[in-house]
Order: sequence, then C-alpha cells, then structure tokens
Amino acid sequence: MGAKTWMLVYADAKVGEALRSNPQLDRAATLRLATSLFPKDKLEPLGEGDLSYTCPPNNELHIGCFPDVAILAAKEFGIDYPSKLAERFISAGGSGAVYLHAMHSVVDWFAFAKWMNGKLVRSLSLSPDNGILEDLGQRLPFEELFWSGNNPVTNDDGEDEYPLPFHPLELGEAALREFFGYQLEGFTDSALLQPESIPLLKYKRGRYRWKVW
Repeated sequence: MGAKTWMLVYADAKVGEALRSNPQLDRAATLRLATSLFPKDKLEPLGEGDLSYTCPPNNELHIGCFPDVAILAAKEFGIDYPSKLAERFISAGGSGAVYLHAMHSVVDWFAFAKWMNGKLVRSLSLSPDNGILEDLGQRLPFEELFWSGNNPVTNDDGEDEYPLPFHPLELGEAALREFFGYQLEGFTDSALLQPESIPLLKYKRGRYRWKVW
C-alpha cells in the first residue's frame, strides 16, 4: 500500500452524499477559512489539487469549502495523538462533526478521530512498530470487524506474527469509506465517490516578514 493522508474534514451533513452531489467549490469561503485557521502563514496560490492527494508537503495547504463540507490537508493533521489536535481546528467545526484522518504507508501507521459539537467521540492511533498509541472513546461500528479478528494479517514468508489484529492501512481505507465515501487503494466499488472529482485549492505556506522601523 502506498496511500498517505493527513487531513481534517468539517461536516454538517454526510460527507459522501454531499460530495457526490457535484458541489461547487466556494473559493471565497475557502480562502477565508484558510486565513482564519493559519493566520501566521502567508498563503500564496499554487493552483488546484484534488481529494485523491491529501498529504501535501509541510510548506503547503490544500483546502476546499463546499456546501456542508470543508476539507483541509496540512502537516498539523499528521499527528500520533489525534486527541491533542489544536483547539482552534476543533472549534472551527462548530456544532457539526470534525474528522481527522491520517495514515502513512511507509510505517503502516494510521490514526483517526471524530468530534461532535466540539467533544471528542473517538480517537485511535496505531502502527506495528509502536503498537496502540491512543485508543479513546467507544469503538465505532465499522471498526468491529477488524478488532474481532475477521481481517487478520497473514504471513506466508515465515516472519514473526503481526503484532496487531489487523493491518492499520486496511482500517484506514475502511475509515475513508465510512466517513467520506471513497477510498484510495484496494478493491474499489464503482459506486464510491471518485476523489479526483473533488477539487482543492493549493497554497504555499510562508511566513510574514515584519520590519522594525
């Protein structure tokens, strides 16, 4: 698997359904949200990306505002402990749902979290090397098949037994389907959202230079 993500999503509706309705990107709202959440950054437009790539370099922000849904991809969301996400990112979700999704295929690490009305509902972070870093809140229904041992990792080459009851990236793809209605790798259902169809604005992140007169 080669998928990587570090993204945050604000939702006042079911994300997959909202995005499958061919929503229009609100460029003005996107810039307002970007400047409000990253006030210390000088944001320079870099054109457009899309939802299939939500692991931008550290000096970039990918973001898009649509009716009932906002999507952000930035380095701040690739964190080992999702419950420690900066409060400004959580409060910006208002009374709706806030989702964090982060995974890195090189180390088989996956983390996700969900907040409702600003309160943490669920947070999980794990990898085979570090084990379970965070496991807060009640497990969500889509997780149960994994924790119950129905998706084990099989080793056919004589390696040691996999240290987790499932592969974190497989759970990561399941979370993409559950929360956002698409996936990046594995067997894809034609009924799922095609992430390439959802545009995101790309900004280069710099720092303002203040002059002392």
